[in-house]
Amino acid sequence: MPVLRNEIGDVLRDARLTQGRTLRDISSGARVSLGYLSEVERGQKEASSELLASICEALDVPMSAILREVSDRFETAEALDDVSVMPTIPDTVPELLGEVRAR
Repeated sequence: MPVLRNEIGDVLRDARLTQGRTLRDISSGARVSLGYLSEVERGQKEASSELLASICEALDVPMSAILREVSDRFETAEALDDVSVMPTIPDTVPELLGEVRAR
C-alpha cells in the first residue's frame, strides 16, 4: 500500500515538472523554504492542509486536482493488491487429485 505523503509529493513534483518550473519558483510563490518543499516532494515531510493549499496555489493547480490524482493512485494500488491476494490454483492440482483417487 502506498504512503500518503509519498504520493502527494510525487503528484506535486509531477505537476511542477510538467510546468517546467523549479523548486525555487514554487517555494517562493508558496512562501515555504526550498528545502522543506523538496522534503515534501520526496515524501520525507507531511504537508499540512494549509501548506498543501499554498503549494497548489503557487502551482496554479486546484487542490482537488492534486488530491484526485493521489486518490486515483491509491485506487490503482488497491486494485493491484486485490488481484495479488486472490489465491490461484495451479493447473496440475486436478491431475494430482485424480492420481490420489486412482490409488
